[in-house]
Amino acid sequence: MSEHQVSTPTADEPARTERAAPPPVRTRRGPASGGAARTLGLVIALAAIGVVGYVTAGSRFASVDNLLVILSTASIIGVISIGMTFVITAGGIDLSVGSVLGLASVWATTLATQTMAEQYGWIVMVGCALLVGVAAGLVNGVLVAYGRVVAFIATLAMLVAARGLAELIAQRRTQLVTVSSFSSTFKGDLLGVPKIVWIFAAVAVAGWFLLNRTTFGRRTVAVGGNPEAARLAGIAVRRHTMLLYALSGLAAGIAGVMMLARTGAGSSTNGQLYELDAIAAVVVGGTLLAGGRGTIVGTVLGVLIFATLTNIFVQNNLDSSVQAVAKGAIIIAAVLLQQRFTTRSAPRTT
Repeated sequence: MSEHQVSTPTADEPARTERAAPPPVRTRRGPASGGAARTLGLVIALAAIGVVGYVTAGSRFASVDNLLVILSTASIIGVISIGMTFVITAGGIDLSVGSVLGLASVWATTLATQTMAEQYGWIVMVGCALLVGVAAGLVNGVLVAYGRVVAFIATLAMLVAARGLAELIAQRRTQLVTVSSFSSTFKGDLLGVPKIVWIFAAVAVAGWFLLNRTTFGRRTVAVGGNPEAARLAGIAVRRHTMLLYALSGLAAGIAGVMMLARTGAGSSTNGQLYELDAIAAVVVGGTLLAGGRGTIVGTVLGVLIFATLTNIFVQNNLDSSVQAVAKGAIIIAAVLLQQRFTTRSAPRTT
C-alpha cells in the first residue's frame, strides 16, 4: 500500500490515529499526575524566579511597566516557540526560524514592498512576511520529508541561506518602516497591553486548540511517537511532516511582523540565535525532544521563565555571560528530567 493511496482521511481515522500514538504512561492517579504535575512544576518555578526578582530588584521588578516589558520580550520568541513545539512533537527540529524571521522582516520592508503597502495597505507587508515564512518552511519540509535529508542538516542549511539572502537584500543596512498604516495598526497598546502580546496570546490559543483538539494535532503526536505505526494507520507521514515545517515557517513569519511592530525596522540581524531560545523554551516546557509528546501550555511557561530570568539579570546589571550559564544549566536540568521520565515510562522487558 503506497502512502498516496492512504492519504485521504476515512471515517475511522481518529481512532486509528489514537492507536498509532504511543500508549499513555500508567501512573498513580491524582490531581498532580502526568501533564498536570509538569505544568504545576513550571508554575512553581516561574513563581520562585519572580520571588527572586522581587527580592533582588524590589519594586522595579514588580511594577506593571516591567511586567509588560517581560511579556513583550517573551512574545516574539513565544510565537516562534509555538511553531517549534509542533515540529519537535513530531520528532523533528527547526534551526532556521531565527534566520527566517530576519529574512521576513527584511523582505517586508524593502522599498518595493512598502511602496505597494502605501497604495494597498499594511496587509501587503504582513502578507509578504507570512509568505516568506511559509515558503522557507515548505523548502525545509520538502527536504526533510521527501528529500530524506536529516532535519538538523536541512534546517541548518536554511539558517545560513536565509540569513545570507537577508543580507543581500538589505545590503547589511537597517530598513525603517515608513508605512503609517502598519505602524498605527501593530505598534502601541490595546487596553493597556502591547499589541504584540495580544498576538502572542492569540497564536498560543490557536496552537493549543490545533494540537489538542484537532486531527492534525493527533497526527502530529502519532508521527512523533511512531512514524511507521502512523503510516500504517493511514496517516500521510511525509505530507504531514512537510506541513509541520510550513507551520513553523508561518510562525517565524508572524514573529517577523511582530519584530517590525516592536522595533520599527527590518534588519538581517533580526532573530539571531532565536532558534536556540525557542528550542530551550520548548524543552523546558516539557515537550519531548524524541517526539511523541508536546505541550503548548508548557512552552508558554518555558518562554515566560526565560524572559523573566533575562529581565532579572538586566534589572540587577549582571553580566550576560552569567545569564548564558544560568540558561544552560536550566536546559541541562530539563533534559535530564526528561530522560529520567522517559526511562521510568519505558516498558520493562524480561
